[in-house]
Amino acid sequence: MLPVLNSTLSVSGAGSSASGAAALSAEGAGLAGSRGGATPFSDLLADTVGQVSQLENQARTSMDGLMTGSGVDVHEAMIAEQKASMAFELALSVRNKAVDAYQQVMGMQF
Repeated sequence: MLPVLNSTLSVSGAGSSASGAAALSAEGAGLAGSRGGATPFSDLLADTVGQVSQLENQARTSMDGLMTGSGVDVHEAMIAEQKASMAFELALSVRNKAVDAYQQVMGMQF
């Protein structure tokens, strides 16, 4: 799991957005300093989409288990659903920032 996604999802409580932002900036600083062996952005994006899909499948499985009464607690199902929701929102934000940056670069005149 990506360090940013992992640290954002493992944080709970009121300070989760601040901690997630700190993790995002720390990860960005780490990537900026080590360009020699850096992973291509497309690979990071593909891995993140796979992880979001996996979290959504886990949430769906836990919700199905809750509905069928197969031993899944309500809080476990809700936590899985929130993890999937947060991961999707994070991936969507990264996508939107990348699209905005692309549009800004394409609008430049050289």
